[in-house]
Amino acid sequence: MGSFEAEIRSTVGWAARDPSGILSPYTFTLRNTGPDDVYIKVLYCGICHTDLHKIKNDLGTSKYPMVPGHEVVGEVLEVGSDVKRFKVGEMVGVGYFVGSCKSCHACQSDVEQYCSKIICSYNDIYTDGKPTQGGFAQTMSGLRGGILGLGGVGHMGVKIAKAFGHKVTVISSSDKKKNEALEHLGADEYLVSSDGNSMHEAADSLDYIIDTVPVGHPLEPYLSLLKLDGKLILMGPITTPLQFFSPTVMGGRKSITGSMVGSIKEAQEFLEFWKEKGLSSMIEVEFETSVFQGPNWVSSNDRSSKLTISDRDKDYHV
Repeated sequence: MGSFEAEIRSTVGWAARDPSGILSPYTFTLRNTGPDDVYIKVLYCGICHTDLHKIKNDLGTSKYPMVPGHEVVGEVLEVGSDVKRFKVGEMVGVGYFVGSCKSCHACQSDVEQYCSKIICSYNDIYTDGKPTQGGFAQTMSGLRGGILGLGGVGHMGVKIAKAFGHKVTVISSSDKKKNEALEHLGADEYLVSSDGNSMHEAADSLDYIIDTVPVGHPLEPYLSLLKLDGKLILMGPITTPLQFFSPTVMGGRKSITGSMVGSIKEAQEFLEFWKEKGLSSMIEVEFETSVFQGPNWVSSNDRSSKLTISDRDKDYHV
């Protein structure tokens, strides 16, 4: 257990204090480790476009000061008395949420990410009434799938789909990521969405498209790529209304759906699959604090790896 109980713990994170997109150092107090808590030192934290939405208050729910970050990897420093699965010194991960009611239908069905009382990793209130802060602080085979957008989520989508044995087409707005998609990630095809002829030739060819684009965009061009009963799966949180012509969907009995984060059980099963297949994500580790000094630090579409920050002197408490 260690000797953390009597300490008043504080740490320094990078916080948004307003919707400008600028982050600055922020010292805050960590709660004592409860029976079900795990206290970890943050080693790495991925940067997601959802963080940018929260930082800039695009969803209208942001509370400041806010330390974002929900893709955390760290080392366990201390565990609560009721914690059985983790030990001090182990490497662990923290995702989008850190708590739920544990008693509703969603929680009892192992889909606690849909619990109406879910507690997010940051920009939320924990059961003790204190704000949560994030990690910016110290087999279906034979399917043909499309990955729309080759960023941090998109590149992982390519690897996962290929691991499932799917034939994968990367769809992007230009050809500047073509070599990376085909040569480095192993995609089978590369489709430039602004090339009308190529898009026409690819019509009715895909069983599904995972749409990772986090900003408003037309859906019709991509719906036309789907086969009968194909699915367009939205993964990027978009803050403007999306429009499409209903006959585009009705004509092929197509569907538009979406997915949030996975449950804890799903995440554990997937990590086992990831390990079994020997997969790894492409990350761009950023140690310079200047990454937080402008509103476009994560929104550039030039990046096709997961932007990750590292500060091995910072702690994270879940």
